[in-house]
Amino acid sequence: MRKTRSSLEHRPLGLRARTACLVEIRGPNLGRTHTLDSRQATIGRALSNAVVIDLDSVSRRHCSLRPQRSGFCLCDEGSTNGTYLNERRLTVERVLRSGDMVRVGSAVLKFLSDDATSGLEAQYHDTLYRLTITDGLTQVFNRRYLIDFIEREMARCSRHRRPLSVVLLDIDHFKAVNDTYGHLAGDFVLRELAALLRLRLRREECVARYGGEEFCVVLPEAGRDAALRRVEELRKICADHAFDFDCTRIAVTFSGGVAEARQELNALELLKRADERLYQAKRAGRNRIS
Repeated sequence: MRKTRSSLEHRPLGLRARTACLVEIRGPNLGRTHTLDSRQATIGRALSNAVVIDLDSVSRRHCSLRPQRSGFCLCDEGSTNGTYLNERRLTVERVLRSGDMVRVGSAVLKFLSDDATSGLEAQYHDTLYRLTITDGLTQVFNRRYLIDFIEREMARCSRHRRPLSVVLLDIDHFKAVNDTYGHLAGDFVLRELAALLRLRLRREECVARYGGEEFCVVLPEAGRDAALRRVEELRKICADHAFDFDCTRIAVTFSGGVAEARQELNALELLKRADERLYQAKRAGRNRIS
């Protein structure tokens, strides 16, 4: 079964053509839009679902949406707390209409079909959701989105027995940039580096601002050696790039730490390992990858 994707993952602003979507209007990812394609999609707490809702009141596999000629049909999958359509408990499979409310546990999803009014409403929720997962200064993903992304990718790579690497990057001597050229120059450097990283990553990869002058790059299906090669290329691109602010060229480099996912680690533990290797690189002289 192919997973549906959140409408904001790894693509520029603007909605793709869709047949239908679900918008989370109550729940942990308020405003998140999930596009639906021609395949069955499941909703539940487990990371293997197309639509993941991480709430105790939601069953691991709670309900499913099945595309048919008449539209998308909603079916409960034996959930503990039941699936509700427009506040009525679902007992048999039902065809959804645009505007229908689907409640799973304490979360509510709004079903929208592909028409002009629904498209505008989906775009509105899409924009709100982007505001909650994007760093305002650099326009890459924020830490909240990053943790969710790593957890999903760790589950997927573990399930398919594929590698996953996480890289933490820290701009060298960033305080000196602010002290010498001013905070506006520091903001410029952060935005410019974020743009460099984003342009050189693949669609399935992720870059996020981790905090301050730190960025995190997630490389699904890349082992340690492959991740080291990729990040070394990025390091050289950064070192050679002309960071020109207000007619002044600012020399910018970064240090990085690479950690490969292991079965026994969770997302925060994996990030901690990458952070330890980052500081090894900084202690070794900076402008290098550990």
